[in-house]
Amino acid sequence: MAVDVLTFGCRLNAYESEVIKRKAGEAGLGDLDGGAVVVNTCAVTGEAVRQARQAIRRARRENPEARIIVTGCAAQTDPAGFEAMGEVDLVLGNEEKLQSHHYRALPDFGVNDTEKVRVNDIMSVRETAAHMVDSIEGRVRAFVQVQNGCDHRCTFCIIPFGRGNSRSVPMGAVVDQVRQIVENGYVEAVLTGVDLTSYGCDLPGQPRLGRLVRTILKEVPGLKRLRLSSIDSIEADDDLMRALAEEERLMPYLHLSLQHGDDMILKRMKRRHSRAHSIGFCREVLRLRPDAVFGADIIAGFPTETEAMFDNSLRIVDECRLTHLHVFPFSPREGTPAARMPQLPRALVKERAARLRVAGKAAYRAHLDRFTGTRQRLLVEHGGIGRMEDFTPALTGKARPGRIIDAAITGHDGKRLIAAVEEQEAA
Repeated sequence: MAVDVLTFGCRLNAYESEVIKRKAGEAGLGDLDGGAVVVNTCAVTGEAVRQARQAIRRARRENPEARIIVTGCAAQTDPAGFEAMGEVDLVLGNEEKLQSHHYRALPDFGVNDTEKVRVNDIMSVRETAAHMVDSIEGRVRAFVQVQNGCDHRCTFCIIPFGRGNSRSVPMGAVVDQVRQIVENGYVEAVLTGVDLTSYGCDLPGQPRLGRLVRTILKEVPGLKRLRLSSIDSIEADDDLMRALAEEERLMPYLHLSLQHGDDMILKRMKRRHSRAHSIGFCREVLRLRPDAVFGADIIAGFPTETEAMFDNSLRIVDECRLTHLHVFPFSPREGTPAARMPQLPRALVKERAARLRVAGKAAYRAHLDRFTGTRQRLLVEHGGIGRMEDFTPALTGKARPGRIIDAAITGHDGKRLIAAVEEQEAA
């Protein structure tokens, strides 16, 4: 039987779930009577943890004979909480989940009351290995982990305690992996990490993300598209900015870890950028790359947020020309400084999040309006969807997944562009 992996959270978790499948398979977990279910959890919000617990209980109901292993950030930060769940057979930390011997199928799964939890101190981990993922099931773009962990301590965030301190994959290993996925037929790669723009600070010579990007594009000429996951604009180096201006194969979509549009709230979040920096950064990127598009994470209802402070977040949607908005109603995470700050009423938090989403939808619709009557290059995904270079989705009908096609844009449905795919492109 195959090992079933349930994934919650970020792109890095999706990537690591592929590593988990391989490592658990190497350990023989798929040969166990009843099979095995690995739940790769997220801890970014309390809701994410709640959903993981629901999934664990559902997995036990649907697979009463299966071994259930829980791992990921929520397991790393609260191993005792998952150990106490009767449905759980084994709890693994974020470092342990990537090592096959922790899944080793010993008699009776090798679990007793003293070894149900295998979670070590993540802060003691100093290196991140390159885990070769030849393909990712159901995806036409490949994710490449180049960094893990975070050295910063934003007051709302529990993730550093789930991922540890920042550590980078050596540049040569990253290039080798990108070369391998191109040989396996992928045309697009996405560089991922917990704090991607901190890449290289722990490596000899301290190469930055921009140097990594330019090296990949030089050494792997067969790669058609290179994309970045979420970045922290305050860490964007000169080489990265030059790459945006000069490298057409570096996709013009940047998802910013913005979090808020008010300076006082940014200080209380312990962010390192200001409102002016965010606006200035977006303007500079657009000067270098006029077709650039920005997404952003923004938190609504952070403790002490006044209406005027919230209005600054609303206005920064237009001032930074944001089009792909991820809005999070503030959710206090136990163990973080923000959880001890004066909280806003939950109804007000939700109401402000809804207003931000309305602003985001209006900006996104205006963005879609720009493309009617144009021709665009689309990477066709499964399910009849393609992605433009700026990550905007388009309906592509029966075009074959995994190909980059040229198509006329005839309109949109408010969520996706509508592409007229010529017969030869659909074949």
